Amino acid sequence: MPLALNGPSELLFYVNGRKVREKNADPETMLLSYLRKKLRLTGTKYGCGGGGCGACTVMISRYDPGTKKIRHYSANACLLSICSLYGTAVTTVEGIGNTKTRIHPVQERIAKCHGTQCGFCSPGMVMSLYSLLRNIPKPSMDQLMEALGGNLCRCTGYRPIVDACKTFCKTTDCCQGKENGICCFDQEENELLDSEQENMTCEKLFQEEEFLPLDPTQEFIFPPELMLMAEKQTKTTRVFYGERITWISPVTLRDLLEVKAKYPDAPIVMGNTTVGPDMKFKGIFHSVIISPDGIAELNAVNYKDNGLTIGAGCSLAQLKDILTDMILELPVEKTQTYRALLKHLRTLAGSQIRNVASLGGNIISRHSTSDLNPLLAVGNCTLNLASKDGKRQIPLNDQFLMRARSADLKPEEILVSVNIPYSRKWEFVSAFRQAPRQQNALAIVNSGMRVLFEEDTNIIRDICIFYGGIGTTTVCAKKICQKLIGRAWNEEMLGEACKLVLAEVLLPGSAPGGMVEYKRSLIVSFLFKFYIEVLQNLKMMNPSLCPSLPDGYGSVLEDFHSKHYETVLRYQKVDTKQFLQDPVGRPIMHLSGINHATGEAIYCDDIPAHDQELFLAFVTSSRAHAKIVSIDTSEALKLPGVIDVLTGKDLQDVNSFKSFLENEKILATDEVLGVGQIVGAVIADSDIKAKQAAHLVKIEYSDLKPVILTIEEAIQHKSFYEPERKIEYGDVDEAFKAVDQILEGEIHIGGQEHFYMETQSMLVVPYGEDKEMDIYVSTQFPRLAQDIVASILKVPSNKIMCHVKRVGGAFGGKASKTGFLAAITAFAANKTGCPVRCILERGEDILITGGRHPYLGKYKVGFMNDGRIIALDVVHYANSGFTLDLSLFVIEMGLLKLDNAYKIPNLRCRALACKTNLPSNTAFRGFGYPQVGLIMESCIMKVAAQSGLPPEKVRMINMYKEMDETHYKQEINAKNLIKCWNECMEISSYYARKAMIEDFNKKNYWKKKGIALIPMKFPIGLGSLAAGQAAALVHVYLDGSVLVTHCGIEMGQGVHTKMIQVVSRELGMPMDNIHLRGTSTETVPNANASGGSVVADLNGMALQDACQILRKRLEPIISKNPHGTWKEWAQEAFNQSISLSATGYFRGYESDMDWEKGEGHPFTYFVYGTACSEVEVDCLTGDHKNIRTDIVMDVGHSINPALDIGQVEGAFIQGVGLYTLEELKYSPEGILYTRGPEQYKIPSFCDVPNEFNVYFLPPSEVAQTLYSSKGLGESALFLGSSVFFALHDAIRAARQERGFSGVFTLNSPLTPEKIRMACEDKFTKMIPKDEPGSYVPWDICI
Repeated sequence: MPLALNGPSELLFYVNGRKVREKNADPETMLLSYLRKKLRLTGTKYGCGGGGCGACTVMISRYDPGTKKIRHYSANACLLSICSLYGTAVTTVEGIGNTKTRIHPVQERIAKCHGTQCGFCSPGMVMSLYSLLRNIPKPSMDQLMEALGGNLCRCTGYRPIVDACKTFCKTTDCCQGKENGICCFDQEENELLDSEQENMTCEKLFQEEEFLPLDPTQEFIFPPELMLMAEKQTKTTRVFYGERITWISPVTLRDLLEVKAKYPDAPIVMGNTTVGPDMKFKGIFHSVIISPDGIAELNAVNYKDNGLTIGAGCSLAQLKDILTDMILELPVEKTQTYRALLKHLRTLAGSQIRNVASLGGNIISRHSTSDLNPLLAVGNCTLNLASKDGKRQIPLNDQFLMRARSADLKPEEILVSVNIPYSRKWEFVSAFRQAPRQQNALAIVNSGMRVLFEEDTNIIRDICIFYGGIGTTTVCAKKICQKLIGRAWNEEMLGEACKLVLAEVLLPGSAPGGMVEYKRSLIVSFLFKFYIEVLQNLKMMNPSLCPSLPDGYGSVLEDFHSKHYETVLRYQKVDTKQFLQDPVGRPIMHLSGINHATGEAIYCDDIPAHDQELFLAFVTSSRAHAKIVSIDTSEALKLPGVIDVLTGKDLQDVNSFKSFLENEKILATDEVLGVGQIVGAVIADSDIKAKQAAHLVKIEYSDLKPVILTIEEAIQHKSFYEPERKIEYGDVDEAFKAVDQILEGEIHIGGQEHFYMETQSMLVVPYGEDKEMDIYVSTQFPRLAQDIVASILKVPSNKIMCHVKRVGGAFGGKASKTGFLAAITAFAANKTGCPVRCILERGEDILITGGRHPYLGKYKVGFMNDGRIIALDVVHYANSGFTLDLSLFVIEMGLLKLDNAYKIPNLRCRALACKTNLPSNTAFRGFGYPQVGLIMESCIMKVAAQSGLPPEKVRMINMYKEMDETHYKQEINAKNLIKCWNECMEISSYYARKAMIEDFNKKNYWKKKGIALIPMKFPIGLGSLAAGQAAALVHVYLDGSVLVTHCGIEMGQGVHTKMIQVVSRELGMPMDNIHLRGTSTETVPNANASGGSVVADLNGMALQDACQILRKRLEPIISKNPHGTWKEWAQEAFNQSISLSATGYFRGYESDMDWEKGEGHPFTYFVYGTACSEVEVDCLTGDHKNIRTDIVMDVGHSINPALDIGQVEGAFIQGVGLYTLEELKYSPEGILYTRGPEQYKIPSFCDVPNEFNVYFLPPSEVAQTLYSSKGLGESALFLGSSVFFALHDAIRAARQERGFSGVFTLNSPLTPEKIRMACEDKFTKMIPKDEPGSYVPWDICI
């Protein structure tokens, strides 16, 4: 009888041990929003909404009545519809532990190992690790790294998180528990520490022996009710009716086929990893979704004589486990396909995706970048289909992958299972892929290749080759395979195969995704790798069948040797005379660390909803340069729940604000100047309605010319902001006449997205009375937000109070732009009289807010034959976007810092901010220095190459020598620069390793290693006295407790922790007595932006001042009762009418710069450092691995070594991202492609060097700064360039061996594409090249 769908089913599941019943479950409600908004469990965070960052990780537990087992697995709450959770138990970070009851060992160790900074990613990290430990209480390091592969962190650099993970391993890989604290793998470093230095330094940042033990018996039990329900549930299809979507969950195969027959166009959803993102990001809509639940046939695994049959509903994680078992049980010759599949399953997506994504879903979706489909196709797999009308089989072949109607599923059919045959003797299967990042990244190109030989010969009997990532579908190289049958497996066959495959697998110059020549090179590189791999296998089976491989070819197939992470950290011990309760100089844990790890730390969007709260979503421009003809809001206003749509007309005379140097429009009115410029804002009663309505606002445009996107186009059109900046030092023209050699060059440095984990967030609460308004906002600059809001509302600033508890990462991206977003939200709140919340989605955040300025550096350098640079003439061009924002300050800082560590006696430098039709770029960690430093180091490399000298010799000969002056005539003492350089060279065993690398490179043709030693001089200062002022407020209460507030924003750098350390020292009281609630314009007015590496320094000075005022007032009372308590002293002061509150103030450091003269004293001091990095490169693909990095930093007297080491490591890894990985891609029309973690790759765990060592120089001077400390927030980012130049060294070795000697230029970021194409060889020569101008490229270099 036909299936009859009943009324709405009741949804039942558990969250943290508590039953949840939902009678009207809406399929469009994701678990993430349900947890946060309905259950008020805000520990689970929104990071990207697409399953790419891991911030929303939870654990799902599901009971299988067939196996009688409970499966625990991590999953992305942002992808799971609540309707898919029937009968499951969900565990969130709040459920495993909290500060009110007990914290879990995972939470404790992440926090106490200093694995949190901003803390926004921490709950996700905790839950990924916890989910693994629920299954494997003592995992290996490989299992740990696999479990965390789907989690991103922008702050820590990952090393401390790895340290926390190690404590759960079978055997702890690092000897943190030993007395000396030195890692056992690094005994050579131990020998470098003489006994005197050993006594003065410390290496331990945490005490492993103090950690809570992991006790699996103390975890949540799976709810018995759910077990009983699973065992006895009636086989009834569940139906959930939403506002727009019906969700149908059949529980038997028969019902599933009935439902599919009734709704043939409805997608079948298992993990929602394809349909979910398509609906959210691509606007694809399905009114009915079918989600099978617990159907045995879809999860069955059958072992047959000819192979495996695996249910289409098996997750990729389950598939991985099944294949692992098969490989252990069966002979190698039968498991060739399984081994190839397993190789890709290890890196495919993150564990959260693999745990829910199904084998069937992966096959049916047929994404061109699918890693599995090429392998399943070459493995001759067949698909078992079923429908109401019966069963049938079809092959998984090229026709199926091309969606040919004759080879595809019929609309009413479903995929039940997949047959994966065993391989045969003399059959070999290989898998290849190259991605932007080694882990959790879609492949650029992948391939599955299989060959079968006539028995005991090298004659090809059958061959099959598939490529993914080349076109819109997975491509079969069918013609070449037919031509190769009967051929011998030799070099002649390979040469012909390469030519044939390039002729058959065509890729047009304008192909989507770009990287066309690189993709062509990968086609033949993979084929060559397959040739070598098969050759090696043939040789093992019968040595007489093939010639010996050329020397140096064997390593081409080896994966990068990934030794488990090893670390040495060294910092100065506190003086033995220092009081035990004085915390300054000690590695104190971030005071919010535990709250980060338990999810109890409150961020802006975690603030509970207010009564009558509304939501705001922005309407942005879709054109790069156009006149606005009309804005039609009628369709948006018709949508139920929409309150209003704001446009520039609503703001009228308050639609602009002069934030820095020029007026900036708040909402575009007559003209748009870039894609992503804000045109309007929708106010609605839910965030979903607001976003839906924003898409319904229709804007009619009339395109304008010119559209200027690139720096070159800005130069061509002379499109620059005023003023140009320049400095001239010495006599440049005369100096050029006296040099031995002159070189000219240029280098392009790409931009960078901030990718703070917490997107731009604000909540505005109007009070009506006296026009008062509270703004809760995630910003680095509360005063600016206050000023813009006051301006737009035409009220004095004293009516607008801006509050910041903490910020989930910022890096400069929440300084200027946030104020404008808050102003629009405040205008909406004022107009409606209701609280308004605005939380940007990741894609719109990236689109609207801009990032680091792309730079073009052009230089002319004159030098002597011994490498001394005598003259340098350089021009910097910064791509600023459609408003000036902070670009003038960025290019100014770039000019002041362009010398890096080098004394250039004759220097002329100019800088121009290019006005383009791109989103405005803004402040970013380093503020111009990472770009100009790379230009300088690139110049050094060219001088070294031209003069035939080692780069380190050219660096040493040009380095500042102790007392000197800079090109802007500020005195400098570079003694510690030389110390950092020498110590890093010694600690890294630079020359010994360089010799070993040269030996390695001689023995390996297709793999090369490189090493680089990069110095760094980073000036600290804000350029003016006013920019450096700070204030603080200290209250002492009658119970002796202290409340502190200051101007600084806590955004992960630990400034609040350091400030409490300062107050503890100054008042002589335990840190436990001191509390810091947050930052507010209500308590400390007129605060400067937090940034520039000086937040702790300036605010610490203000707090020191306040504390000293209090101590002076209380001195008579304390001297009379020296052994009293603070409670007694406070009470006595109160009795004597002595104020227990003090305001501290620091006016800033003297700072000035005269740009007319090109000289001044803009900086307070300099931070010095040196990094040595070693890499290994696969010349055939451009893939690389950071093997080891040693960093030596001059940090003065560290206030908190744990926080400072964290800043150094986090900045370094962010720099590695800037220089080698992160690539913004724009269309020729100015549309940003890279709007989320799927397209834009920041460093992950796999990008951390295998050996990562950080050393702090012993303090050698007393400075005027806070306790002689130095700010470290930005400087080490540039040291990431040591990886860039190590890659340069490896590429140079490859080019030299292939006969390409001489000077060459590498642009940043040095991605696998650029590495591969620079390692020119016979394969890059044979690929077709497209003539520029003969096609429209998919993307452009901005």
